[in-house]
This record gives sequence, C-alpha cells and structure tokens, in this order.
Amino acid sequence: MLSILAITFPIFAVIALGFGLVRFGVFTPAAMQAFGAFVMQVAMPALIFQAVASRDISEVFNPAYMAAYALGGLGTMVIAFAWFSLVTDPGRRSVGVMGSSCPNSGFVGYPLMLILFPDIAGLLLAMNFLVENVLFIPLALVFMDLSKGGEQHLGAKIGRVLLSVLKRPLVIGLLSGLAFSALGLTLPDPVDRGLGTLAASAAALALVVIGGSLAGIPVKGNAGLAAQISLGKLVVQPLVTLAAVVALAGVGLALGGDLRTAVILSAAMPIFAIYVVFAQEIGREGLASLALLGSTVGAFVTVNLLLYVMT
Repeated sequence: MLSILAITFPIFAVIALGFGLVRFGVFTPAAMQAFGAFVMQVAMPALIFQAVASRDISEVFNPAYMAAYALGGLGTMVIAFAWFSLVTDPGRRSVGVMGSSCPNSGFVGYPLMLILFPDIAGLLLAMNFLVENVLFIPLALVFMDLSKGGEQHLGAKIGRVLLSVLKRPLVIGLLSGLAFSALGLTLPDPVDRGLGTLAASAAALALVVIGGSLAGIPVKGNAGLAAQISLGKLVVQPLVTLAAVVALAGVGLALGGDLRTAVILSAAMPIFAIYVVFAQEIGREGLASLALLGSTVGAFVTVNLLLYVMT
C-alpha cells in the first residue's frame, strides 16, 4: 500500500498545494481561471498534437481500449439516467448524468498516467479526449439542454453541441495531429522541442488549477444528491468499464496489461473541471460544485484502493 501511495500522493499533494495557494491568498480564483485557460487552450492541445503527430497513424488508437472506455461511459449514462429519473427532477437528473460519466482525464488523469505509463500517457489522453468529446460530453449536454423545456428540436441541438465541440482547442490539436500523422509528416526538431516544453507544463499546472478551483467552491446544495453523483463517478463508471473490458474480451477485443489498467483508472477519475460551468447554465451550479468537490476528495481513497487491487 505504501508503494501505491508513493504513486498517488504527489498527485493529490499538488492538488492540495493549489487549494492552499488560493485559500491563503497567494493566488486569486481569477488567476486560477487564467492558468486553467492556458492548460486547456495551449499546453494540452500542444501535448496531444505532439503525442499523435509523432507516431504512425496505425499506432495512435487502440480499438479495444476506445471501445471499452466508450461502453463504460455510455453504460454509466444509462444507469445514471434511470436512477436519477427515480429520485429527482429532469434538471438535476441531467447534472447527475454528466457528473457520473465525464472523467477529468486532463487535469487529474494525465498526471497520474504520466507517472504510471510515461511512454503512452499522451496517447491515452488523446484516446480519452476523443471518446469524451465525441460521445460523453455532447450526449450529456443534449440531456442538459432538453431539461430546460420549451420547444425541442433534437437534431438542431445535437448539431449545435457537436459544432461547439469541434471548436475546442483540444479537439483541434487532436485532429491536426491525426492529419499530420496520416500524411506521414515529421515534426522539425525545434518545433518538437517547443511543443515538448509546452506539454511539460501541463501536468503540474493542471493539478494546481484543480486544487485552486476547489478553494472557491461554495459548499451549498443538495449534499445527498451530490454524494450519489460522486458515487456514480468514482464507483459505478469504473465497474461498468471493467464489465465492458470483460465483455469485449469475449468477442475477441481483449485488453491486457497496462491498457486494461489504464482504461479502468481513466474511468475512475473524478468529475471533469468545467462541470460547474455547464451546470450553471441551468441553475444547478450548487449541486455540481458539491459533486465536483466530493468526487475529487473521494478519488484519493477510491483511486488508491483501485490501484491496490489491480497491481
């Protein structure tokens, strides 16, 4: 267990550092927003572009990994939709579905993968982001949009959500890297080193931003429902993803070794960082804030236990 803590302690220690830096006034919440924007719009896109563009297109994606990750998230959405339909209203249900199924692959997952699987951490991030931005986040946003009521034009809503996804710097970096790789181009050495410098800043700064963001979260809202969302994210999604791994192995898409561990750990990450921003659009930011706080703190226990069981 001590060896497991040696892996995860630096991750959560830097998150705690970010919390303390904001809590004691070294940095303001506005500064954390600026740091977060740098990570999401500059450092992470550079990281993903370099990870994808520097490899042959055949090495970039693993179908079994992506299928397991996608099925785990979609299965969790179905379970969350059914459960929250029973216990709350459509608005809170949509917040529950998003929180239960959208992991924080960038700010928490990537730093952890960088410690565990340094050679493939960038590719894992690229695969996770592709599945999340094509499936999980658009579907969750459609549920959230539909919960607003009024006249519904489902096709138009889906189209608007997908268009907004394509404009994300992370997706642009991923698609650009894929095009670069497919064309067989090689990054010039100075460009490669420059991208590497930007990419190296992503992990540590992302963890500081997560901690600093938590320092400004209001602890008001439905604590019971927030706990259910956190449970869905930290327990249900990794279990459903494990079931997907087993089911896919039965049809010839087996995942072994590091990739199997990585896909389950990716599903076990806490709720993604911009969750509260999306929930704010339908007036449920208090619930989302509590769920984000609970899942991030709770992940220290659940991720350590998961690593202990799997290693």
